[in-house]
Amino acid sequence: MMGWLLAFQLAAALSPAVNKYLRVDRAKVILTHVEIIDGTGAPPIVDRNLVVENGKIAAILPGRDAPAADGTAILDLKGYSVMPGLVGMHEHLFMLAFPNLAADGSYERPALFQQMSFSSRLALANGVTTIRTAGSIEPATELRLRDAIDKGLQPGPHIEVTGPYLEGATDGGLLQMHQLTGPEDARETVAYWASRGVTSFKAYQHITREELRVAVDEAHKRGAKVTGHLCSISYLEAVDLGIDNLEHGFFTNTQLDPGKKPDVCSDSRGDYTLEHMTAGESQRLIALLVRHHVALTSTLPSSAASLAGQTLRPAVFDAMSPALREEYLIGQNRPPSDPSRLHKEMELERAFVAAGGLLLAGADPVGYGGLLPGFADQRELELLVAAGFAPVDAIRIATLNGAIFLGLQDRIGSIAVGKNADLVVVKGDPAKNISDIESVEIVFKDGNGYDVKKLLDSVKGRYGEY
Repeated sequence: MMGWLLAFQLAAALSPAVNKYLRVDRAKVILTHVEIIDGTGAPPIVDRNLVVENGKIAAILPGRDAPAADGTAILDLKGYSVMPGLVGMHEHLFMLAFPNLAADGSYERPALFQQMSFSSRLALANGVTTIRTAGSIEPATELRLRDAIDKGLQPGPHIEVTGPYLEGATDGGLLQMHQLTGPEDARETVAYWASRGVTSFKAYQHITREELRVAVDEAHKRGAKVTGHLCSISYLEAVDLGIDNLEHGFFTNTQLDPGKKPDVCSDSRGDYTLEHMTAGESQRLIALLVRHHVALTSTLPSSAASLAGQTLRPAVFDAMSPALREEYLIGQNRPPSDPSRLHKEMELERAFVAAGGLLLAGADPVGYGGLLPGFADQRELELLVAAGFAPVDAIRIATLNGAIFLGLQDRIGSIAVGKNADLVVVKGDPAKNISDIESVEIVFKDGNGYDVKKLLDSVKGRYGEY
């Protein structure tokens, strides 16, 4: 994979377009007197010196004042914490647009996707150093963006590109999604894009069981994985077909929906199942997922965005284009959603982790409801803590767990000597107060320290345009 073959480039190899966003550009950096939250779920380690050299974590030493040395950047970080770069597992490089949106929330269908490739730097600015695009509308664009970032031509996170949505035939839906014509089309689609460098595929709401079976088989032959935002296929069926991951936690399971027909998306789209699943049914489902090593991606921000009392951080509002700000304010006029569904989802995610399941963290940043890259990833961490996870466990879900699913745990996801220096310097202590995750000071990726303000300023008022 291009990204990890070039993972340890030094700042000297970066283009001027990237260098201008750097705050620390030395081959050796010492972060002194930091608290280390290592991403494993272990308690923080206070007052340590963390040494970065040639893009890797070279040493973790007792805290002390480091003497000045030629060619070494020494940062005094008393009062700061260092944690692994976030691994966002449900990210998008597009925004969902609603043509002719009216003040009452109505619009002329269909909704459309607008590619937001330039704004991928928002993720990096907020501490997300690796993303998986959980569904692509322009996969060729995203593959080229991945390569440009890895070659040091553009700033941004490491990108694991997911192929085009594997969507079945439907009379409605989104025009920019190809609709599969059958199992052979599913096989050919997976084969084509896997051969061009995508590492995962996302089954969507109207796919049939046979199309999913063939897609999973072809993906696994090629070393890729399949996740799903399902409806036509229940979680029980998807597990039987060999799926690797399920998106949006338990929100889109349709196994109990009234009138559910094979290979047909139900009217409830999983709402009924989430609300009516008994303790015994949820325990059996969780046991099945754990037994078959099916990961779940938590995307709590997308559900919480429509609850009453939600406030948008000024930094998020500042990043939006004027049109997107207007859309957000129109959305605030809609009746709030029922919080009981979110609370049930939180309860099930806790039970899944307690049973040994691999829970991943995602933001689903499509602009709608104020969900922007990076900012929404931080919100996911805060909501995991609101769900009952300890802050260090929420951080593990958002870092090491994603790395494990991607098979990159030897390189990223936790802080240890020899690993890639993908690090987030945060003012405060998110292990005690998770909202400190919003106070990102510096983001290191491949040992290069990025200036958060410069990255944010480069997109200020523009997300929604490009």
